Order: sequence, then structure tokens, then C-alpha cells
Amino acid sequence: MKSRPQAATPAAPLIAPGLLGQLRPLVRAARPRQWVKNGLVSLAFAFSVGQAWTLADPDSWLPLLAKVAVAFVAFCAVSSAEYLINDLRDIERDRLHPRKRRRPLAAGTLLPRTAVVASVLLLAGGALLGALLGWRFVLALGGYATLALAYSFALKHMVILDILALAVGFVMRAVAGALAISVPVSPWLYLCTLLGALFISINKRRHELTLLEEGAAEHRPILAEYTTGLLDQMAGVVTAATVVAYALYTVTAENLPQNHAMLGTVPFVLYGIFRYMYLVHRHDAGGSPEDVLTNDRPMQVTVVLWVVTAMAILALSRG
Repeated sequence: MKSRPQAATPAAPLIAPGLLGQLRPLVRAARPRQWVKNGLVSLAFAFSVGQAWTLADPDSWLPLLAKVAVAFVAFCAVSSAEYLINDLRDIERDRLHPRKRRRPLAAGTLLPRTAVVASVLLLAGGALLGALLGWRFVLALGGYATLALAYSFALKHMVILDILALAVGFVMRAVAGALAISVPVSPWLYLCTLLGALFISINKRRHELTLLEEGAAEHRPILAEYTTGLLDQMAGVVTAATVVAYALYTVTAENLPQNHAMLGTVPFVLYGIFRYMYLVHRHDAGGSPEDVLTNDRPMQVTVVLWVVTAMAILALSRG
């Protein structure tokens, strides 16, 4: 009798030697596609048009724009360092995920020691850039980094707190952007940012739960504490609160036009929220919010129209 052939052992991932061989997977692991989230540092700049600067006077906005650019790069460096640290922590769990298993560390194409060195350098580089914008910005950047580390090591294993931590990270970006250019921002805008971020975070958890099904808890144990029904109810509450808070912001914030013209931007917010919900429920999107923003043309058009309309209203009302 012939012996049965043994199953072939999967070959170990090939790791290209040398610095150049590690550069490509390192860039992928830094998740440059997610840098779009750091665009929130420009929120205070955009909403201070007509108050801190005017388009007709480049001397008023060029220095502020330069500071926003430095703040953006600093947050990109720090957030990429946090992504590397998070992936180092989750190598084994990411290998159980149908998409995350392709990440360089989980796939074995990036050496852990390379990721460690890169994360230290990125954190240091972000801190040095932040120092150019003053100690208040450095504190905000450090607070974001601390929160992200706390999320990677503890908060992502705590029900509800995991979602709140993600949302607060978005708010800290907006706060840091205001500190970078030293302009006051209405608390209403921070509240709207928090609620919008909660909406995205809840739908991200829902996507993970539906995508992984029975294996969800193996990849991320905290998913065992959620159900799609619970997350849908949470999303419903946050969606309503977001719309109401934004509408109130447009008519009550002291730094916005008193003629209530900013109400004209509410339809864009409504469409953007409904479009996102449609993509989550009908096209299984939501796992990567940045992919929704970069790949969905209607969403891109909505964001552009909202920004252009808001800035035009602010500029004309204060001009």
C-alpha cells in the first residue's frame, strides 16, 4: 500500500534583505491612505476664514496654511508610528482577518525590529515638528499619542470605551489644528466632530462583526460584546444627535454668521451621513472610512461642496 503524501508545509514569507527591501512594506505598514484623517487639523483654519484671514490677502493666510501643513505632517508621523505599534501587538490576530492578514507585519514581509525602529523615529520626528508650533500643540499631539497607545494596549479591549477612544482621537486632531494657528473654535464644532467620529467608529465595528461572523471574537475579542442590532441602535442615536448638533451649531455658534446662512450646509451633512449608511448596509463598506472617502465619488463631491459652500458663506458674511 502506498503511503499518503503529507500535506505541504506553507512556505515562510520571503523578506527582502537590506534597507531598500524593507522600505516598500514599511511604507505600506505606515498606512498613508489613512493620513486623510489627519486633514481634520485644517478644520479650524477653514472655519476661521473672514475672521483670522481673508482669501484676498495672502499675507494673512499663507503663514497659517504653512502651520497647518506642519501640523498635518506631524500627525501623519505620529499616527503612522501608532499604526506600526498596533500591528506589532496584533500580528497573530491580524493573520485571522481576511484583509488584515495582508498587512506587512502579519504577512511577514516586514521585520518586527524594522517596525520598532521606524516607530521610534516617527514619534521623535513628529515631536520635533510639533515643537515648531508651540508647546500647546505639542501637548495636544502628545495627548493624541498617549490615547492611541492606551487604545492599542488596553482600551480596544473595553466595550464602548474602544469606540469612544477612536472618536476622541478625531477630536484631538481638530483641537490641535486650532492650537497650531492660535484661533478659537466653537465647542459646537468639537461636539459635531466627536459625534461624527462616533458614527464612523460604530459602523467600523459593525463592518468587522458582519465580515468575520463566527470568527469575529477570535480576531478582536471585544467584538463578542457587540451585536449588529446593538450597533445599529447606537448608530441611530448618534446619527440623530449629529444632525441636531450640527444644525444647532450653524445657528448658535458665536463665530458663525448671525444671519444663519450656514444652515445652507446642513443638506450636505445629511446626504453624507445617509450615503455612508447606504454604503455600510448595502455594500459592506465602513471597515476603512478612508476608502469610502477616496473611492466613492458621490461622497467626494459632497465633501467638496460642503467645504466650498461653508467657506463661501463665511467669507461673504464676514467680508
